[in-house]
Amino acid sequence: MRDKIDQLIRSISTVLYGKELQIRQAVTCLITGGHLLIEDLPGMGKTTLAHALAHAMGMDYRRVQFTSDMLPADILGASVFDSANGSFVFHKGPVFTQFLLADEINRTTPKTQSALLEAMEERQVTIEGDTYPLPEPFFVIATQNPVSQYGTFPLPESQLDRFLMRIEIGYPSPEAERDLLIGGDARLKIPEMPVSLNPGDLNAIRQACAGVTASKSLLDYLQRLVQFTRTTNDFEFGISPRGSLSLLNTAKTWAYISGRDYIIPEDIQSLLVPVFAHRLRSAEDYAEHTGVAHVRRLLSEVDVVG
Repeated sequence: MRDKIDQLIRSISTVLYGKELQIRQAVTCLITGGHLLIEDLPGMGKTTLAHALAHAMGMDYRRVQFTSDMLPADILGASVFDSANGSFVFHKGPVFTQFLLADEINRTTPKTQSALLEAMEERQVTIEGDTYPLPEPFFVIATQNPVSQYGTFPLPESQLDRFLMRIEIGYPSPEAERDLLIGGDARLKIPEMPVSLNPGDLNAIRQACAGVTASKSLLDYLQRLVQFTRTTNDFEFGISPRGSLSLLNTAKTWAYISGRDYIIPEDIQSLLVPVFAHRLRSAEDYAEHTGVAHVRRLLSEVDVVG
């Protein structure tokens, strides 16, 4: 199965040049069973990554462009009266898919943003008292522009915490950008990409990742990182138990992809920024959601060996 994961990463790298780390992070998030938030400037390849990953996984894919006038029913669906039989019929929204791209999620209002909360956490949608299960697997990639840009509504903490990881694409290297300039629009190549994994493969990989072990000393290190965020006054609030479990589970996947059946401290350290940064902020800065500087502090002040 590791060969198939490597093939998946190589395949996506043919349309998103020079971003193997970000592709690996996205694949890790999908395998772990969480949802991914990508924050970056427009035109950096966020949508390309999402579309390529969905195609290479052979998953049913839908894209929703979030706007300020969007309503929850535009995502979840709504009951419409059918005059033929005299009853209301539920029409499913775009959330009923295996792979949902919520494009520019912070350009819509908090009311509409919150419509995804139950879907992301419970894998179901409740409309007018009726509950509808979502397909399996169900994976959300949401993109957002930096909060400093006009027309954005910052995601509240409850929404941010629903995302297992948050990453940035970043500018391409000069070599990668030259390949892009020569090769043209890489998105045109996505339909030609082979399907590298199927849902059955994904389930088998998830079972294998669940068997990856973490030693007592490794768990001690993870808990010291978490406790530092809870006991240091510089943080508005510490990492929740869901956050610590998220780090452990993603580290298991990261270790498996790396060819090991056990976690090492470097797995934890490699994932601290994408898993913890959006869950941390300074006590004195209520507008901050980056948290990258706080993660660097964790790495420098918390010893690997207690």
